Amino acid sequence: MNAIKNSIFKISESFSRESFLGSALFFLVLTSWYILRPVRNEMAVANVNELPYLLAAGAIAMLLVNPLYSWLASRSDLRKIVIYCYSFLISNLILFLLSWKVFGLEDSVWLGRIFYIWCNIYSFFVVSIFWVIIINLYRDSKKRAFYGVIMAGGSLGALFGSEISKRFSNSFNEYGLELFSLSSALFLFFAMLLAIFISSQSRNKNLIEHENVGGGSFDAIQNSLKIAEIRNIAIYVWIWTALMTIQWITAIGIVEEWSQDPERRVWFFATIEQVISPLVLFVQLFLTNIIIKKFGIRNIMFLYGFLFLLAYLAYGLIPSIVSVAIVTVVLRIFEYGINKPTRETIFSSFRKNDRYKSTVFIDTFISRFGDLSGSSFIAVSKLINVASNAAPLIAIPLAGCLSILGIKISKDINTKMDRTESELDSMEKSNSSTNHPSNW
Repeated sequence: MNAIKNSIFKISESFSRESFLGSALFFLVLTSWYILRPVRNEMAVANVNELPYLLAAGAIAMLLVNPLYSWLASRSDLRKIVIYCYSFLISNLILFLLSWKVFGLEDSVWLGRIFYIWCNIYSFFVVSIFWVIIINLYRDSKKRAFYGVIMAGGSLGALFGSEISKRFSNSFNEYGLELFSLSSALFLFFAMLLAIFISSQSRNKNLIEHENVGGGSFDAIQNSLKIAEIRNIAIYVWIWTALMTIQWITAIGIVEEWSQDPERRVWFFATIEQVISPLVLFVQLFLTNIIIKKFGIRNIMFLYGFLFLLAYLAYGLIPSIVSVAIVTVVLRIFEYGINKPTRETIFSSFRKNDRYKSTVFIDTFISRFGDLSGSSFIAVSKLINVASNAAPLIAIPLAGCLSILGIKISKDINTKMDRTESELDSMEKSNSSTNHPSNW
């Protein structure tokens, strides 16, 4: 009974007004992106032969954009960062709309390619800015318990945005980007307003978060190279995204061998999504906080490499459609229900400059570089005539590196968490004293 009571208490910790606001914000952000995602995928199909070049261009663009973002963040506080970044992205959507309809560039091949590259930048930055808000305003142990519920809002937003895009699909040939751009911009505008509101609500509790971040334009890149804790998490994200890309490309090959019927393949992918979505949502709402507290950051960071080991053994030794289904479901649930909230918990313990800059650099450029690395690994394997089911087996040492690195990252995390809690407690006491009636 005590165990049941403790579990219920830990679940209840995740639900509050603040977690609802964070969840609503993520809902709006991912709704905005998932409205555009099918259009991005259509641009990929239309430029399938140029995809390697477009992916490389996207990675280079992210490398160039990050110093501009760091320059902006250095001279801004949290509220200004949200306003400037989201307003810029909204204006981009309007510009694409004008280019498509007013300037008559709807038949331009290059407009479609530019939109594809921009969408990849948009998808990473719009989510990264969201997490900058969360890890700076939801930092203590109580608020970190909200991360699972907050991510559940994002899962609902992804479903909602996809449904909107599906309903707009019949208008694409006639109206092009019009409905997609307008609706995406509208949801991002609402997200910006809610982010400003959440930031304002925390002003009296955490005044320091509303000061300018300071620093320079290349802080994120320099710190990712020089500071061990930032470098380790950057390498972790790089290896993880590379492993996930290797897994996905291998899975696509297995699915192609399983069936040559496009309708049957679409049915399979749709069925997988129908299984994953409710399971991820359930884990995020009710289990994320319990699992992170029960197993700890160390074990969770270690477990990812072990899961990839099992996945690659399954693909290498039993390359079947059942293996693809099981591996896809397990990895997606673990990533979005457990590992992602754990990584954001680690990000929340970084010093201020890195919470605003290095996390964005890792979530954008490093992630995209990991995708490129994974796809390059598969390309090289094909070039030297390695069997498709043997490539994952060759990549198993990378999975071991991921687990070892996860242990290294989490080694001193408890000390950092304790220091963060102490700083936040001191800040709260200071603010309470300042706002006490006797000091009014």
